[in-house]
Amino acid sequence: MTATTADVWLPFPPGEIDGLPDSFSYRQWDGEEEFPADPAACVFYVTPYMKSQEVTLRPLPAMPGLRVVQTLTAGIDHVLPGLGHLRPGVRLCNARGVHEASTAELALTLTLASLRGIPGMVRGQDREDWRGGFYEALADKSVLIVGYGAIGAAIEDRLLPFECGRITRVARSARTAPHGPVHALGDLPVLLPEADVVILSTPLTEDTRGLAGAAFLGRMKDGALLVNVSRGPVADTKSLLAELESGRLRAALDVTDPEPLPPGHPLWHAPNVLITPHVGGSSSAFEPRAKRLVARQLTRFAAGEPVENTVLITD
Repeated sequence: MTATTADVWLPFPPGEIDGLPDSFSYRQWDGEEEFPADPAACVFYVTPYMKSQEVTLRPLPAMPGLRVVQTLTAGIDHVLPGLGHLRPGVRLCNARGVHEASTAELALTLTLASLRGIPGMVRGQDREDWRGGFYEALADKSVLIVGYGAIGAAIEDRLLPFECGRITRVARSARTAPHGPVHALGDLPVLLPEADVVILSTPLTEDTRGLAGAAFLGRMKDGALLVNVSRGPVADTKSLLAELESGRLRAALDVTDPEPLPPGHPLWHAPNVLITPHVGGSSSAFEPRAKRLVARQLTRFAAGEPVENTVLITD
C-alpha cells in the first residue's frame, strides 16, 4: 500500500489531526458536491458528520477498493443502506468513545430541566412572570436506563452524584456491569411501572424500532418522564403524542420521528414536552474526541492491526 494508490477521505483538514500516519494520501471531503479525488483510490472513508444520509452514501458505489468505513456517530443505521455497494470484507466502525460524554451530559440536562420546570420558567421570564413554588428534584427518583452500552453507562456515571433512589439498567441481554446487574429487554414490563424517569439510549435496530410504543408507554407510571437521546424511531410518535396530550406522561426529546421535526407537527406544541434538535453529540466535546479516534484508527490500519469499534464486516 503506497501513498500514490491509497487515499483516506476525511471530513476534517488533515493538518488539524495530530498523529496521522504518513502511509496515505489524505483527501478532505465533508459532503461537498465535488469529490476531492477519484473515489476508486479510497481505502479508508471517514464519513461526514451531521450530513444527510444521501450525502454520506453518495461516494460508496464508486469505492471498489474500500476497506474501512469509519462513522463519526454512535449509531450506524444511516450507513447500512449503502453497504450493498461494497465488496465483501469491508469493516464498518462506529464512533464509540466520541459521544458518550456529550450525549450523557444532554440526557442529564433534559432530565433536570424537565423535572425542575425550566422550560416554563424560561417562558415566564419572557413574560416577566415570576413562577415560584416547589418543583421536582432528581434526588430520590427511580431511573431506568434502556440501552446500556457506552452511552448508557456514561449516563449512569453522571446520575450517581444526584442521590437517585434507584438506577436500573436494561440492555439487549442480561449481564453484570461494574455498577450492578443489567436486565434484558424482556424484563421491561416489570421494570417500567417502577420508574419515575425512563431514559432511552439504545441503538436503532429492527428490535428497538418502535420499542417505546403504546404497550411500553402504557406500563410507565402516571407522571413519569420519558427522555430520548437515542434515535427518534425508537419511540412511536403517535403513541407518545396520545400520552402527552392526555397529560399522563412527560417527555424530553433530543430525537424525534420524523426528524427534523417539520413546522406544524403536533409534537411542537404538545403539553409537557421539551424538545432539542438532535444535539446530543454536536458539542465542543465532539471534535477533539473524533480526531483522536481517527488518528488512532488510521495508525492501527497502517500497521496492519485490526481497527477498533468494528460493528460489522460486509459479506
